[in-house]
Amino acid sequence: MSRKIFVNLPVKDLDRSVEFFTACGFSFNPQFTDENATCMVVSDDIFVMLLVEPFFMSFSQREIPDTARTSEVLVCLSADSRGDVDTLVDSALAAGAAAHGDPMEQGPMYGRSFTDPDGHIWEVMWMDPAVVEG
Repeated sequence: MSRKIFVNLPVKDLDRSVEFFTACGFSFNPQFTDENATCMVVSDDIFVMLLVEPFFMSFSQREIPDTARTSEVLVCLSADSRGDVDTLVDSALAAGAAAHGDPMEQGPMYGRSFTDPDGHIWEVMWMDPAVVEG
């Protein structure tokens, strides 16, 4: 059995988040979507649950971090190519994201990052498969 991951992120405005991530090329599972949450499909085994803040709080007794001041998580997604890194990040920026830091190029790795409308940091990375396989 392969493991799946469900990352849960609090959002202020669910409709805005769905619009943003749709513009980034992601889809959503309507079976797990209502006025409180939606299930963003990243891959067959990776999902991001976007939960409106009051609903998110029903799962955690801790405060939701102020993403303007703190980082609660860095979500890093792999990409199939350097071009895919640029396509995803450029789509996010066009949809209203803010760039987070400078592009990173370190040997066989290339990446860029952005913050979504709720301030969550998303990194998109590509690594030369020849290095990984070798």
